[in-house]
Amino acid sequence: MKPTDISAPDYFHKVVDCQWACPAHTPVPEYIRLIAEGRYSDAYMINWKSNVFPGILGRTCDRPCEPACRRGRVEETPVAICRLKRVAADFKDDVKHLMPRVSPKNGKRIAIVGGGPASLTVARDLAPLGYHCTVFDSDPKAGGMMRTQIPKFRLPDSVIDEETDYILNLGIEFRGGQRIDSLKKLLTENYDAIFVGSGAPRGRELDIPGRQEAASNIHIGIDWLSSVSFGHVEKIGKRVIVLGGGNTAMDCCRTARRLGGEDVKVIVRSGFEEMKASPWEKEDAIHEDIPILNFMVPKAFTHDDGKLTGVTFEKVKAEYDAKGRRKLVPSGEPDQTVACDDVLVAVGQENAFPWIERDCGVEFDQWNMPVVDKTTMGSTNPKVFFGGDAAFGPKNIIWAVAHGHDAALSIHKLLSGEDITERPLPDVQISSQKMGIHEWSYDNDISGDKRFKVPHRDKVVALKDIRTEVELGYDVKLALGEAQRCLNCDIQTVFAAPLCIECDACVDICPMDCITFTQNGEEEDLRQRLKAPSPHHDQALYVADGLKTGRVMVKDEDVCLHCGLCAERCPTGAWDMQKYLIDMVHADTSCPSKARSAA
Repeated sequence: MKPTDISAPDYFHKVVDCQWACPAHTPVPEYIRLIAEGRYSDAYMINWKSNVFPGILGRTCDRPCEPACRRGRVEETPVAICRLKRVAADFKDDVKHLMPRVSPKNGKRIAIVGGGPASLTVARDLAPLGYHCTVFDSDPKAGGMMRTQIPKFRLPDSVIDEETDYILNLGIEFRGGQRIDSLKKLLTENYDAIFVGSGAPRGRELDIPGRQEAASNIHIGIDWLSSVSFGHVEKIGKRVIVLGGGNTAMDCCRTARRLGGEDVKVIVRSGFEEMKASPWEKEDAIHEDIPILNFMVPKAFTHDDGKLTGVTFEKVKAEYDAKGRRKLVPSGEPDQTVACDDVLVAVGQENAFPWIERDCGVEFDQWNMPVVDKTTMGSTNPKVFFGGDAAFGPKNIIWAVAHGHDAALSIHKLLSGEDITERPLPDVQISSQKMGIHEWSYDNDISGDKRFKVPHRDKVVALKDIRTEVELGYDVKLALGEAQRCLNCDIQTVFAAPLCIECDACVDICPMDCITFTQNGEEEDLRQRLKAPSPHHDQALYVADGLKTGRVMVKDEDVCLHCGLCAERCPTGAWDMQKYLIDMVHADTSCPSKARSAA
């Protein structure tokens, strides 16, 4: 194998698994160290630069970073990365003075359709560069689905107001209550670029017998949640069925419990493990005494003279073909009718673009979705960009933020006369953490602490008020304990072959058997000859040559814990622990708020 080029920006970025897995590439270990030091405002601003909504995401993120967490290689549970993000938001000082200053306008005008996370990210990135950004939204306040579809017991309005205001106060024009009905008309209004972040505003229907006859008590989940959010709906029947297995279904059932639902059931066509809802969302629903019934497919709504009486289900089971593909087939059991007063349909969301004329240069595919470049977020009309659910269908807030960053960079390059397909490399800062032979400027003790549980409000109290936040968040003591579980994966083990005397001290002390000195060879062969064979190709081997014996040093990045024991034990300093701070380049290059590097 060729020696590893550790100067390539992506090499160590991929090794920081949590940051690599985050769509917005938030520097997770960096902000967790700042939390451990009590520097909450600095931790908040590092988050704000990457993911824009630390307080919101600290409560609602789907947490793609946590399954990637390296702590999961030595324990069952990863670091509570998401809830530590909330800690930074909860305990920060006033950060208004750390926000970008409002810049003089550069004469370029950007129209932004929708006031959700993708749109606000675009505005936040472009406004500090002097662009006049106008955000149009049919709702009176900014936030989009964050405000209308996430229940207040999970995400209080005060948090949304604070974090949307940070953006709107950058000199952004927000036109609430103004719906865009024609893209063609908007294109005639002399905007230099248009960003569409209108979300996936339509819930999927369930067209089965009885739907029309019992319509008054059958509600589309996301529409119903919006009505609850705006105070238009304040009660529901005592017996409620929620159809669907995603996070929207979990929000619906928990909301129904707070609006008078005494017997609330979630009924899903798939198995429990295959449900799209996040595991913690299912746990929260079950904790609130909401049963989840699986492998039941709705066949009909039963009714009596137009009044809903229940739902009839076919019992199914899963069968798998030779390729592991699942198919649901009838189980042979009798159909089952479940009585209810109301049904909430949460079986998916769809995009709707009736306001985009098909002759305005934006091409649509066979699924009636705009054709969008996944790197630039550009459409086939060079002035029109998409992001969030409007681009590729329903996903989550952190992906919408990532889309917004990419689209803002493209718009900035387009209006600067540059090629939007050329993307800048991330900014990488490298610094040794050595303070002595056996001392490091960070805590490298691998504690055995299990994940600290986030305190919850008493269930009886929580169910009485739909605006009472259920999760209380970590206090300072719990936050410190959880932060100490982080393995500092951005502190990299860096090897200097000319200093190595091949004494094998590092090999002997490594707790994971991830270091091997051996003869070089082809990758497949070399992976089998390591001290601990490495069959997983998704993370690289760190290969260094130049040893006096002609052998190579091979370290398996997949299992290395970054504990630093190799560097502490090395008698010649061939191993060093170096912090790689990887900062993804966004359009908002003028932001002065990047926190000082953690010591």
